[in-house]
Amino acid sequence: MSPKGGGDRSMVPKADFRSYYGRPIVKAAPWKHDIPAYLFTGGLAAGSSLLAAGGQATRRPAMRRAGRVAALGALAASGYFLVNDLGRPERFHHMLRVAKPTSPMSMGTWILTAFGVAAGAAAAAEAAPVLPWRLARRALPPVGAAAGYLAAAVAPALATYTAVLLADTATPSWHAAYPELPFVFAGSALASGAGVGLLAAPAAPARRLAVLGAALELYGAHRVETTKGLLSEPYATGRAGRLLRLGRTLTAAGVAGAWLGRHSRVLSALSGASLLAASAVTRFGIFEGGMASARDPKYTVIPQRERLEGS
Repeated sequence: MSPKGGGDRSMVPKADFRSYYGRPIVKAAPWKHDIPAYLFTGGLAAGSSLLAAGGQATRRPAMRRAGRVAALGALAASGYFLVNDLGRPERFHHMLRVAKPTSPMSMGTWILTAFGVAAGAAAAAEAAPVLPWRLARRALPPVGAAAGYLAAAVAPALATYTAVLLADTATPSWHAAYPELPFVFAGSALASGAGVGLLAAPAAPARRLAVLGAALELYGAHRVETTKGLLSEPYATGRAGRLLRLGRTLTAAGVAGAWLGRHSRVLSALSGASLLAASAVTRFGIFEGGMASARDPKYTVIPQRERLEGS
């Protein structure tokens, strides 16, 4: 009995999960913070291209221009972060030598390349009015229109293939969240694209895009944090938990401000900045949660035991 008469006291000490020589059971991905930055900028490029296509379809040139320029800028930043993580630029080129459908990295390289060509052509068309050549001024807009729609068609794959890339690793909390990560990443990409629109050319399509993106992101993140049993814990605690909670707050504030500030350019811009920050914070939170699960042996041992006992 316990000294206060509150029932039996456990005589078994709390389990302390250790591995040989203090090394993690699962080798953590050798990625630094270039990779979550790459995840964010890739999603931003995808969301911005969808925003541009919406502006093109609804004849809103300011929105189209902002989306195309932001897509190209984000893509350039994404390429920098990826190459910086690879260590040598030629490694990206070497990955284009083969196309392996079973490899998310191989498919991602081709998706990134196809999107880059289309997004680059669409952004270049925005320079047509200031070019001195009449032929270029006539030819570039229709080329840019076709390229803009092509970039938008590739954008969903660009926004979500990185979710498959994370889930395809042995990192426990990433692998367990494979059904939900595409929703988180797609929603985050749409919200960041809406953020660009609210900053540069606030209009109804950007606000609707913000609502759709926020709904997908918050749904996916909630599922990741609550339905994976023990493997949800790394997303709810520590640095990852703080980042994801901040991301939720910024997303909610961004969507609320987008609709409340329909007649205020300042409030729309603040909402756009909030959505962009939320997208970045969410990507870093997902990244940190997976890395935390790889470092602690219990996130490998306990789920394995539960699977064996249930089989």
